[in-house]
Amino acid sequence: MTAFTRACRKGKRLFTHPSLRDFGYRLTNWRKESFMCPVCGYSGPFKDASTPDTNMRDALCPKCSSMERHRLQYLVMKTLRDEMDFSDMAILHFAPERFFQEPFGQWFRRYTTADLNRTDVNYRVDLRFLPYSDRSFDCVYASHVLEHIREDDRALSEISRILTPSGFAVLPVPIVSITTIEYPQAHEYGHFRAPGPDYFRKYEKYFPKIKLFSSNDFPGQYQLFIYEDRTVWPTKDRPLAHPMAGEKHVDIVPVCYGGQLNETLQEQSVARL
Repeated sequence: MTAFTRACRKGKRLFTHPSLRDFGYRLTNWRKESFMCPVCGYSGPFKDASTPDTNMRDALCPKCSSMERHRLQYLVMKTLRDEMDFSDMAILHFAPERFFQEPFGQWFRRYTTADLNRTDVNYRVDLRFLPYSDRSFDCVYASHVLEHIREDDRALSEISRILTPSGFAVLPVPIVSITTIEYPQAHEYGHFRAPGPDYFRKYEKYFPKIKLFSSNDFPGQYQLFIYEDRTVWPTKDRPLAHPMAGEKHVDIVPVCYGGQLNETLQEQSVARL
């Protein structure tokens, strides 16, 4: 290998380093509005993201790849961490996001990952049939999972069962409809429904207290809104979706608290055995 070839390879490695990629993106997109990513600390313009039928403006952090929903969820978790001591808690992180694994692993005393299909987790389990005993976890975190489950009531019941009375569950779903539309079969991305804000009323059957956080609850510097033209729906990829007016859409993160209702559900479950 010649000295020139070695120098070229070294230069290629240098300019593909994440920090230089971030710098390069900021440099070439200096006209775009700048934001801050609370997940990784990046500051600068965000990338647009594309779906089969729409474009999402300023959605993606170029450093950690977090999207609007992830940044909102991270800020909600930091808010909850200020209110309660995570260091003595056990968390079940279902369908774990890569950029959340390190902070959650540091914040909680016991960190457990699970998924139905992935192999890079501690347990491969079905959220409808969890193998854990009652009151096993102080926190259950499952983001954008329930819309993939037809029997979502069964999954919510299981989450409630394994949650401690003083625990909480973070269970966001994509808000892509004015009111929830149930599909007869799975459609876009394996979704069995297009959830609306009313979907969270279902949680009241399983949790005594629900607190909703939204994109409006945190500073605009984090870019937590979804900028997407949904007037084009329905499309080939979303045949049952309804159009939504406007380009700016609010995201919502529900925090579901355990309590006496969980104990009642557990007693009913035992009585049925």
